[in-house]
Formats: sequence, C-alpha cells, structure tokens
Amino acid sequence: MVAVVTGRMTVFAFLLLFLVILVYLVIIQGERRKKFFPIRRLPAMDASEEAVGRAVEMGRPIHYTPGTAVLTRMEAPQTLAALSILGYVAGLAARNGARIITTCQMPEVFPMVFEVVREAFIAEDKLDMFVEEDMIFLPQLKAAAGLMQREKVAANFLIGAFWHESLVLAEAGAAAGAINIGGVATMHQLPFLVACCDYCLIGEELFAASAYITKDPVMTSTIAGQDYIKFITLALIILGTLLSTLGLPQLRNLFG
Repeated sequence: MVAVVTGRMTVFAFLLLFLVILVYLVIIQGERRKKFFPIRRLPAMDASEEAVGRAVEMGRPIHYTPGTAVLTRMEAPQTLAALSILGYVAGLAARNGARIITTCQMPEVFPMVFEVVREAFIAEDKLDMFVEEDMIFLPQLKAAAGLMQREKVAANFLIGAFWHESLVLAEAGAAAGAINIGGVATMHQLPFLVACCDYCLIGEELFAASAYITKDPVMTSTIAGQDYIKFITLALIILGTLLSTLGLPQLRNLFG
C-alpha cells in the first residue's frame, strides 16, 4: 500500500512537471519532430578544426587525453563526455590525414579509447592510417608531458576530469608549441586550465559539446529541457527569497 508523505506534495508536483518537460522536449520535439534547439557557440569546439589543420600543415601529431577519472567515480560523466569528443577529434584527424596520439591511465577506459579512435578512422574509410602504437597506456599520466616534448605535438587536447596533472600537461603542451584545448567540469581545476589553455570548455560546456558537435535533435532537446528546468528552479528561488524577505507565511506553507 502506497503511503502519502505529508509536506512533500509540492515537491512531487514539481518533479512531475520537470518530467513532463523533459519527455515533451526529448520525445515529441527531438525524436519525432527532429527539432533542433540551437546551442550557443563553443569556441573550444570551433577551434578543434583549426588545431587539426595546424597539425597537418606542420606535419606534427595531435595529442588527446580523456583525463584521469575511472568509471566508478562521481567524475565518470566527464570521462564519457571526453570519449564522445575524442570521436569527433579523431574523425577530423582521419579526414585530414593527421596523426593522433592518445594517452590514458585508466585500464578500464583504455579499451574504450582504442575503439573510439579506431571506429572514427573506419567511419572516414581511413583504417589503413590507424596506428595502434599511438594508443598509449600510461600508469602515470604526467609521463605524457615528456611524450609531447619528444613528438613536438601541434595540438594538445586535455578534456575530462583532471587533478594536479592538468597544469603539468598544459604547460608541456605550451612548451611544445601546441594549441592547448582543455575541458573540465571539476571546479578546482578550472582556474589552471583556463590560465594555461588557448581554448577551454568550462563546467557544463563539457557535457553540451557532444550535442554542439553532432547537432543531434534528441541531444539538443535534452539540453534545452535541462535549461528550462533551471529557469523554473531559479524563478522559485527568487520567489522564495522575496516571500521570506516580506515575511509572508506562504513560504512556510508552500512545502508544508
């Protein structure tokens, strides 16, 4: 028998409202009507083509690392987002004939990195250009700094969850003369990547990048739904603040 908990009906009502918004935008607008919700410009993604083109012109490789978060940590969504962007960058590299080197220190993520790059080359009908030796497993990701110096990389992608190694790798890329493109949602690492990278995906931009790249209606609808929910939540916070400031009892009764 279902028991109704008093004092939670308003919260439940808003939960249903948010679910309705998401279902309508994702299923009706995105999946059925194929409506595309525009996403604001992400300079870091726009610069990816420039970075790959620069690598081709200079005859130097690209370096990409998806960070250091394993799939069992709370930062796992950042790793998954980084793998999605890796597919895009690898596709650009295959299409333009650029060499791409990936480094990964997570054993369970490394096979995924390998397959993402391999599938990108297959999609571009350039499997003969895929070099398995350029898919490198490093127990300590900081060792990639030396690799970047030796290979003289022209572009350095640091996208995913990072900790202290972010500054080491960004400085190594800058010292090698590479374009640094970063992306992280770990707030305590943002200042370092913003300071050391030419372009950077900040916070939730990391998760919106896949939709920005693919222009997939379902993915853009999901982001639009999340934004609508944020607007509603922000409006409720402002309303609650005003009611509390005015000392009106409606604030206490709203969730009572």
